[in-house]
Amino acid sequence: MSQPRLLFVSSYSELGGGETATLALAQHLTAFEPLLLVPREGAFAQRWRTHGFHAETWAWRGVSTWFVPNLWERLPLHQHVLDLIRAQRIECIHSDYHSLPMVARAARLAGIPVFWTCMGWWFKPRAWQRDFFRSFALTFAHSHAIKEGFLGNPPFMPPERVQVLYPGVDATRFHPQVDRLTIRQQIGLDATTPLVGMVARFQSVKGHDLFLPIARAVLDEHPHAHFVLAGENTQTAHDSAYKRGILQQIEQDPRLRTRVHVLGHRDDVERVIGACEVVVCPSRFESFGMVNVEAMACGKPIVSTHHGAPREVVVEGQTGYLVSPFETARFAGRVSTLLADADLRAQMGYNGRGRVLQHFEAQAVARQFETQLRA
Repeated sequence: MSQPRLLFVSSYSELGGGETATLALAQHLTAFEPLLLVPREGAFAQRWRTHGFHAETWAWRGVSTWFVPNLWERLPLHQHVLDLIRAQRIECIHSDYHSLPMVARAARLAGIPVFWTCMGWWFKPRAWQRDFFRSFALTFAHSHAIKEGFLGNPPFMPPERVQVLYPGVDATRFHPQVDRLTIRQQIGLDATTPLVGMVARFQSVKGHDLFLPIARAVLDEHPHAHFVLAGENTQTAHDSAYKRGILQQIEQDPRLRTRVHVLGHRDDVERVIGACEVVVCPSRFESFGMVNVEAMACGKPIVSTHHGAPREVVVEGQTGYLVSPFETARFAGRVSTLLADADLRAQMGYNGRGRVLQHFEAQAVARQFETQLRA
C-alpha cells in the first residue's frame, strides 16, 4: 500500500537554515511520501532530488507580510497548485508563510488539509489577516520565540493551536568526526591554526558587520587566529549591497584582509563547521539559529547572540555562551576564552552533541511531525 503524498511548498529556492531543516525532515519521514514545489530551480530542489524525492518548479512570487488574504485567494495562481494536487495525487500540504494564501485556496478546492510552519520572528499577523490564520487547524512554530511573536500579547488565537516543533539536524551528517582538514587546506591553513567560523546568508540581520569588530578584538588576544565566513548567495538588491559593504570592509582592513576567508555557498557546511575551533552566531535576532544546532551536533562550542531562540538551544556555560552581538568586547572575550582552552572546547562540544541527540535530532523531530499531522 502506497504512503500518502505530502507536498511541501516553499517560496525559497536556495538552501538556508529553514530549507535545510525541511530537507532533513523529509528525509526522515516514514508515514508520508514527500514532494516539493518551489518557484525556481536552485540548490533546494537539486538537493531534494538527490534523495530520490520529486520536486517541481514553476514561477510565482510569495506574499509580503502585508498581504490581503481575500485578494490573494482570487488570483489564478492557486490553479497551478490544484492541477499539481490532482496530477500527483497529493493528500496533504505543508506550506511556508509566503505561499500560504495560494496553497490554502487550492487545498480547499481539492478537499485536503493544509499545515504550515512559521519560521520567522517578523511574521506578526495584521488585524485583517487574523481570521485567515485562525482558519488552519494546526500551525507549527520553529521556536517559542517565534510562537510568542506570532500570537502577540494578548494572543489573537488559542496558543494551543500553535505547536512548537524545533527544526531537526541530521546527526549522521553533522557529527564530531567530520573531516576538518579539507577546508583548512583550501584556505591555506595547517591543522593547528585557530579558526573561528560563521555560517549565514548575507543579510543585515545576520550581523556580519557586527562580527568584523569582534574578529578584530579576538586578534588582539590571538594574533594567529583566522576566520571563515560561509553562506548562500544574496537574494535581494539590499542583500547584495550589504555583502559588497562587508567585503569592502574586509579588503580595506590590513589585518582582516589576510585573516578572513569568504567561502560563499557551500554544500559541505559540515566540513566548514568541522574545520573550526569555535562557531559564532552574531545575529541581531535569530528565529531559531540552525547553525547553532549543526555546530553542537559536530561537537563544537558556540558563541551566539542571545536575541531570540538561541536562548532555547544553547545552554549558557555548558554548550557555549550567549552574548549580545552589540557587546563587542564581551563577545570577543568569550571566543578568546574558548580558543585558549582546548579542554573547555571539548567539554562544551561533548555537552552540545548530547543536547542535540536529546532534543534536536531529525529522526525524532520527524516522528513528532507525523504524530501531529495524524492527530
